[in-house]
Amino acid sequence: MAYKFKSRATADLIMLDAPGKQILQILGKTPGESGIVTLGQIPAAIAALEAAVVEDDRRRKALEEDVQQGDSKAGEALAKLGDELGAVSLRQRTKPLLDMLRSSAQENKDVTWEH
Repeated sequence: MAYKFKSRATADLIMLDAPGKQILQILGKTPGESGIVTLGQIPAAIAALEAAVVEDDRRRKALEEDVQQGDSKAGEALAKLGDELGAVSLRQRTKPLLDMLRSSAQENKDVTWEH
């Protein structure tokens, strides 16, 4: 199953189930059949996604530095992180939705999703 994010300001955005659920949880939304990020909620949604991206980048960088210094446990943690999140970083996963949220805010449109 996939999530389809929609806005009258942009083209639709389709996201696989696991990443879509993760992003909705970051936004403080309950993943489900459908929902909405209202125009008034968009600034907080953008801030939440940006903060999560910064934290994800920090964790990945710290683990990579530990691996470079020869910490075998860090190598295991980095592999586990890769298994959990895949090769695609949260920064890469959130960019299309952040673009949608920003465009929607500029055009005074809500963002909805369907599952």
